[in-house]
Amino acid sequence: MSRKQSKPTNNSAKQSATADAKRTKRPNSYVRFGLSDRIEHLLLLTSFTVLGLTGVPQMFVGTTWGITLINLMGGIEFIRIVHRTAAVVLMLETIYHGGTVTYKVFVKRVRMTMLPGWKDVTDAFQSLMYNVGFSKDAPKMGRYNYGEKVEYWAVIWGTLVMVVTGFMLWNPIATTNFLPGQVVPVAKAAHGGEALLAVLSIIIWHMYHVHIKGFNRSMFTGRISRHDMEEEHALELEEIEAGTASRPVDPASVRRRRLIFLPVAVVISVTLLTGLYFFVTYEQTAITTIPRQPVEIFVPAADPAEGVQ
Repeated sequence: MSRKQSKPTNNSAKQSATADAKRTKRPNSYVRFGLSDRIEHLLLLTSFTVLGLTGVPQMFVGTTWGITLINLMGGIEFIRIVHRTAAVVLMLETIYHGGTVTYKVFVKRVRMTMLPGWKDVTDAFQSLMYNVGFSKDAPKMGRYNYGEKVEYWAVIWGTLVMVVTGFMLWNPIATTNFLPGQVVPVAKAAHGGEALLAVLSIIIWHMYHVHIKGFNRSMFTGRISRHDMEEEHALELEEIEAGTASRPVDPASVRRRRLIFLPVAVVISVTLLTGLYFFVTYEQTAITTIPRQPVEIFVPAADPAEGVQ
């Protein structure tokens, strides 16, 4: 009887040893972003950089350094054309991003991991306690941590503000046909303020967390190291290793949802692209800027002695 019981014991030991061996053979890196995501990031990076370089000097055109930068980049007319071209690229990328996100969520049933939740609040508080030494454990965060979510939704909000105010500045006469004329200078102030806030947040916040704190190459290579996963996305790492990171997908259901998604996406895309064309071509007001001309100040010559009685 004892011999018969020894077999399952040995099998259990072998299974446990096999599981331990598999756990020790962990990959050094994981897929983080696909090619489409990286192309989107490149378009956003390029358009945002060009918008910042050509837009900020226009905000400070009354300063010496602002005029110097404008002249170095080819003059006010040239940088205005470049600025608006970059704005069109940003809007096209935004339309594409909305389509891809909707496809992933509706058709492929990808979890909406970028949506903020109560866990992000508790993670932020626990991170604060950990950084000041009041907690021994850092929070385990999912695919996107609270800082990445704040930055993502700030980009969404900022882009919306810039598009609306940019339309008002690009088409001031059309704007004042429906709204009071005071909204144009208000739009100018909001456009410039939001742009300056975005540039500063990228330089201070994004550059520090992605490049200075630790150079994260995942948006360029598509892969993230195991060390970075353990530090920034430990909860997602546990889900990946447990095999629960992604939902099971039924091919038939995917095909059925794709048939629903595609015609709706085409109609919405055509509508948005038509609106973008209207945005760009509706009005040609203020395209040509008359350059400033140097003017000599007239001071009449007067004999000081004539004023003495």
